[in-house]
Amino acid sequence: MKTNRSAAEPDTSADRELDDEFEHSPVPADRRKSLLTVSAVWFGFPMILTNAIPGGVVVAMLGFWRGLAAILVANLVMLLYVGILSHRAGTTGESFSLQATRTFGRGGYVIASAFLATIVVGWFAFNTGATGATLHASFGWHEQVVTVLAGLGFIGLTYLGIKALSWLGAVAAPLFIVAGVIALVVVARDHDLGAVFSYEGVGGASALTFGAAVSTIMATFADSGTMTADFTRWSKNGRQAVLATVSAFPIASLVAQVTGGLVVAAGAIASAGTTGGDFLPILTGEHSGILNVIAAVFVFVNLGSVCSHCLYNGALGWSHLTGTTMRLMTIVLGLIGTAAALAGVWNHFLSWLVILSVFVPPLGGVLIADMFFARGGRGAMDRRPTVAVRPTAFVAWAIGAAAGGAAHWWAPQLSDAVTGLVVAVVAYAVLERAVSRPSVSEDRSPAAGAAEATVG
Repeated sequence: MKTNRSAAEPDTSADRELDDEFEHSPVPADRRKSLLTVSAVWFGFPMILTNAIPGGVVVAMLGFWRGLAAILVANLVMLLYVGILSHRAGTTGESFSLQATRTFGRGGYVIASAFLATIVVGWFAFNTGATGATLHASFGWHEQVVTVLAGLGFIGLTYLGIKALSWLGAVAAPLFIVAGVIALVVVARDHDLGAVFSYEGVGGASALTFGAAVSTIMATFADSGTMTADFTRWSKNGRQAVLATVSAFPIASLVAQVTGGLVVAAGAIASAGTTGGDFLPILTGEHSGILNVIAAVFVFVNLGSVCSHCLYNGALGWSHLTGTTMRLMTIVLGLIGTAAALAGVWNHFLSWLVILSVFVPPLGGVLIADMFFARGGRGAMDRRPTVAVRPTAFVAWAIGAAAGGAAHWWAPQLSDAVTGLVVAVVAYAVLERAVSRPSVSEDRSPAAGAAEATVG
């Protein structure tokens, strides 16, 4: 039986005791996992403290009702966006890298896959650094030591593979709900929660447009959302993959972002326009031993969830690019990400979101367009031959990113993320139609080509 392991990697006894992660091939039907397991992977991912922060920022800038509307719109777009990509993954069992190979080409996929697989390691670095900084600010713990220990712990979790992500998600999501409810109860003692519904924000009408708010929310999971196949390829079929996606968008994501918005609208957060819905200081400010323990565990588990998921995305992508294993790349990239966390990259959070909202959704738009508009559409998805490089995919990606950038700078009332996504889909569909010749297959044989030349 052919194994998935690269010949360059030794088959150690430790690896034999762990499940195969199928870095280089589709997940076989008999190795797929239950809907509950795959849902647990996605459910515990967006319900995190760093997702409550942008929810609070949006509410602070737009006011409660407009902020809530922006959050809802963004999550519905993410449901459609990630759901379509997940359906493809559940149907084929292919990871993001394998999907990108079909769309961008055998060589071209390297650019798309390396880009996203590196971006998500940046998220690992952001949240590992946030772990150390948050616990330092809350309890006075040594920031660098905590960052290193957290990074090593998150690397260890990711090393265990997809099964560990489902376990972690099953713990992280309920813990977030517990911490969020406690924070709201504490806030209610000193603030009128009824005033939440009349909250008008702190930034004024021109501080953040509705479209920019939608982009801010989408950007928090644009990268891992685009790489959803790394998680939902484990689903038994496309339908279950979509259902697993629903557990994340809108359910888990809404819980985190609305919680952040509520504490901001209640007036419990200082400098809400920049710190957003970070409600951890509310828990630690009570000087209660029990609450402090809950807060410390919450930080490690909650931020550990996003770190391990992002590192898994990055390690799976780079393992396919380098012909190695997910577990080897988990160690390599985890150490690099921890070093970046120590350098303080997490301090550039909001600027990071702008970059993601412009460049990532158009890439996903090209993947989606390729399913429906290229080489026979979705029915021919499994039969499509791959070329070395597919220029139409890269041109459409560039056009979408340019449109997103233009919207960000010159039409801020629009969502740069949605603009880039839609323009990339349309551009790819038009380009494929313009360059395709329906009567001739993309992988026509030399004999067919010679016959065509003779007839001509």
